[in-house]
Amino acid sequence: MESKRQQKFAGVIQEDLAAIFQREGVNYLPNTLVTITKVRVTPDLAIARVFLSFFNNANTTQALQTIKQHASEIRYKLGGRIKDQVRVIPQLEFFVDDTSEYVDRMEKIFDKIHREEKQHDEE
Repeated sequence: MESKRQQKFAGVIQEDLAAIFQREGVNYLPNTLVTITKVRVTPDLAIARVFLSFFNNANTTQALQTIKQHASEIRYKLGGRIKDQVRVIPQLEFFVDDTSEYVDRMEKIFDKIHREEKQHDEE
């Protein structure tokens, strides 16, 4: 369970990274909208795990690799924004947030179950 400090710090990072991706995301991934869905910070505030969602991009694996290649540049820009609030700028680890894909899969499964139950009831 995250402490209040971790949650607050994660919120600050999420807001600032969102602004960075909104302004300069087109430089990394043209025609792709990058959304920061969640940020988790380690107890020592040294590592921030950033979960991303990509819209208008078919290959999320390649998009994630592109973001990881620019991680030091993104960290530098984040540092410029939060340098007065923290002692150490955290290392950034990026992951794909596949929650929406999971929800879509689950909805399809529930729809299939519902249709099968209807067929059973009609018989």
